[in-house]
Amino acid sequence: MDEQRLVEWLESASIAVSPPLTLTLIAGGRSNLTYRVDDSAGRSYVLRRPPTGGVLQSAHDMGREHRIISALADTPVPVPTTFGHCEDLDVIGAPFYVMNLVPGVVVTTDSDGGAYPRPARAAASAELIDVLARIHLLDLDAIGLNTLARRGQYLQRQLKRWHHQFHASTGRDLPMVDEVHRRLSRTIPVQRFTGLVHGDYRPGNLLLAPDGRVNAVLDWELATLGDTMADLGWLLATWREPGEVELLESPTAHPGFLRRDELVELYARATGRAVDGLDYYLAFALWRLTCISEGIYQRYQTGAMGDDGFDVEWQREQVSVLAAAALHALDRAG
Repeated sequence: MDEQRLVEWLESASIAVSPPLTLTLIAGGRSNLTYRVDDSAGRSYVLRRPPTGGVLQSAHDMGREHRIISALADTPVPVPTTFGHCEDLDVIGAPFYVMNLVPGVVVTTDSDGGAYPRPARAAASAELIDVLARIHLLDLDAIGLNTLARRGQYLQRQLKRWHHQFHASTGRDLPMVDEVHRRLSRTIPVQRFTGLVHGDYRPGNLLLAPDGRVNAVLDWELATLGDTMADLGWLLATWREPGEVELLESPTAHPGFLRRDELVELYARATGRAVDGLDYYLAFALWRLTCISEGIYQRYQTGAMGDDGFDVEWQREQVSVLAAAALHALDRAG
């Protein structure tokens, strides 16, 4: 990045900054790039920008992500404070936005889950469900997100979008992905509940306090309006219990974290909504994970995500594993 141009933009946006700056890539994100920005006066910010290549514009819209987080500032949903958004490519070569650095720990991997304080694991499990319910019960008109996207036919739109982006991202022949797509498309349930859908709600996209509180919900790049049951299905797909095979990075297979059935019960209680039919949403989540995983694999292959030590070969193999898991979940759904 051109530090001088970045400093000039920060100052023009009334963001206090004292050069020189130190930019550090924050580990954990597999899509948009997130940097910690430290200045010489001890101030710290967070900068988000798209990957350096292989970008599908609809999946990396910085202005849209900035709009969503800004709209949530005065709601019960904890998010970082945004300071500004820039679309001028002459500043750092890509659109970006800046927000405050929120304290807390991101619990993404199995080792992260083991390191998180055991007495706080149940509280964190319950709190993240409470926060998810708050997201789904938001008054979209009141916070100005009612025009963010179409509300109806969420699953139809998502199936079309991810199928297209899967084929736009890869040159590999993976017929199982198309098979799951066909079966999901034939059995779409009625959309009973409509609201703000985060799109990637899991412990790895939350900043947790040591006592189990959720300090902030992060990574809103996939958020849209639609069927809120999809978020619950996604959380369950990424929530591993003790003794289960690890399909993807998950921190929750340690004593103290709640079981999936307990999460579902808490969600039903917090929202007052029926939660039957979850098997379809679990299958859809696993298929979408397959599509996203292939995109991540391809971006690492081309160097677009930088070099952060990520196991690219493991990612390649997991694409087929996740597709098979989606088929199995569909068989259970009937």
